[in-house]
Amino acid sequence: MPEGDTVLQTATRLHAALAGRVLTRSDLRVPRFATADLTGRTVLDVTARGKHLLTRIEGGLTLHSHLRMDGAWRVFAPDERWRGGPGHQIRAILGNAEHTAVGYRLPVLELLRTSEEDRAVGHLGPDLLGPDWDPGLALDRLLAAPDRPLGEALLDQRNLAGIGNVYKCELCFLARVTPWLPVGALPDGVLPRLVALAERLLHANRDRPTRTTTITSELRTPPNETPGPTRDAGPPPARPRTRPPVRVQERLYVYGRARRPCLRCGTPIRLADQDDRPTYWCPGCQSGPTP
Repeated sequence: MPEGDTVLQTATRLHAALAGRVLTRSDLRVPRFATADLTGRTVLDVTARGKHLLTRIEGGLTLHSHLRMDGAWRVFAPDERWRGGPGHQIRAILGNAEHTAVGYRLPVLELLRTSEEDRAVGHLGPDLLGPDWDPGLALDRLLAAPDRPLGEALLDQRNLAGIGNVYKCELCFLARVTPWLPVGALPDGVLPRLVALAERLLHANRDRPTRTTTITSELRTPPNETPGPTRDAGPPPARPRTRPPVRVQERLYVYGRARRPCLRCGTPIRLADQDDRPTYWCPGCQSGPTP
């Protein structure tokens, strides 16, 4: 699922393939821009803004796209077979002598003047992976609606840009509160720590091929094995620990793990919709209201 980290990875790949090169192929398969011809123009840069992609092109133009739930950009060599979906799902093709970028299932695709980019992204809050990141401003925007459920507030890109449904669920788990707890009901100090953690997690995953939110020490705990004592830890415990060890292959705490045991307490993970999005939480670890 595209979120701020994976959108930044996409922007990096597109920038490497297109920036500084003249377009020899251009095909925008949306009715409004079907006749637009960008061939002969040089791509200047491709940048991510939250979960939006901005491809800036010579002549003061920007191709704005958003991946939403299952959109994707793929980059192919000249003789490479295109993979990413059937042809009728292609919404954009940008090609040069060395690479072809193909946009699949893009729910948002528009060509606008670079000077008018704010029409597309001006509403966004501070970008967790951008140079404008401002944790204080993000906190102020989240606290402006204290009665709003935390999960909904984290997904609102006007508060802070880059969090999607996966990070929403994982951040609420790490904060030990349910996504339905109102922002104003969070214990003192939790929200600033949560905002700081969101920034750290997205930065940690910006170059990873697989998103990971579980901590290193837990990932290294072998199954059915009790960690040995450290130098200053004293004698080992009299009883083996009872909580289930985290398995090496687990990368997320709760997202996508409905009915499976919590990695920390063993309670089955629950699933319900929040604002029409599948939302996962652990009843044993997270306090607060639930559906």
